[in-house]
Amino acid sequence: MMATDSTEQGSTPTPHLCVLRPEEGESFGFDLSTGMKKHNGHVIRNVASGGVAQRSGLKGGDRILEVNNHYVDHLSCSEVARKIKQSGQQLCLLVLDGEVYERALSRGEDLQSLAKTYKGGDLKPPRLCHITKHPDSGLGIYFAPLEGEKGCFSVNVVAGGAAEKAGVLKGDHLVWINGAVVSHLTHSALTKMMKRCGNHITVMVIDSKSEMIYRQKKIPILPAMAVPHNLPFRARKLHLSRGVKGYGFVLRLERTVSGRTYHFLREMDSGGPAQEAGMKDGEILLEVNGESVESLTHTEIVDRVRLSGEKLSLTTISFPGLEFYTKLGLTPVLFCEDEATKKEEDKSVSAAAEQEEEEVSVL
Repeated sequence: MMATDSTEQGSTPTPHLCVLRPEEGESFGFDLSTGMKKHNGHVIRNVASGGVAQRSGLKGGDRILEVNNHYVDHLSCSEVARKIKQSGQQLCLLVLDGEVYERALSRGEDLQSLAKTYKGGDLKPPRLCHITKHPDSGLGIYFAPLEGEKGCFSVNVVAGGAAEKAGVLKGDHLVWINGAVVSHLTHSALTKMMKRCGNHITVMVIDSKSEMIYRQKKIPILPAMAVPHNLPFRARKLHLSRGVKGYGFVLRLERTVSGRTYHFLREMDSGGPAQEAGMKDGEILLEVNGESVESLTHTEIVDRVRLSGEKLSLTTISFPGLEFYTKLGLTPVLFCEDEATKKEEDKSVSAAAEQEEEEVSVL
């Protein structure tokens, strides 16, 4: 998994890949900090002796270029930490030795191009596709085992069918289905799973060329790397500005039928900051200012909201949405929509449509 960094002056720096797979109850075993200089990268610190980070080849002083195939050198330390926390039980880091990183910066190396060159070829991300059964043509997807390759399946789709409309392409390779990695499944087990799936199924697929590169480079194909297609639920990031009476919502700790408790957002003031930001009654709070609330008490969450000052960022999801991601074994913040960005995009689309309408009327 680990390539040796070149240390000769003027040579091309070589990143190395570290795949972290913590055992139950084990953390990733390292700290992350930002360098002291204006641009000094995301620095690996305090690598635990014998821990998963050290076992993967990670060492103190390494600089992170990519987290789960996403280039992060230009992001803030908090954003990188958030991506790492979203990874679940597997984390894939592409890193440069600290000294090599410093030399690359001094020579004006394009670090993003460096990361792409390491992986080689036109490496496309996997796609996480949610398929809803059509009354007539069904799911529109079939799997064929690849000859001589255990746990590998090629995908066939019905032209214009449900799977194709959900983003699955003919010739794709199946990686993951309803939370189960298919490399552990026989064709018989996969067929039984398909029969039990009901009206919906969620699959992760990738084109065969990219999968070959992933295998050659020993890069695991993870949901955290995927592009979402047709997912029925998405977490939302809301941006609130404090009003005269506060943020205009009530936070309630409620117990669900399953016996679990969650922090629900309730009673939005009409025309208040929360309603203006797009908050919906009955949503579940996931994050306050990018920090997960899962392990926080009700009082701790309230304190964080009150200490936010004039601006507050909340990440939320509907209760059915939380159940959807829980069944798949994924964190709901993995695919999050920013409501502020979405509103700006909607305005741009609306303005373009109005302009187009004006041009059509002139013609």
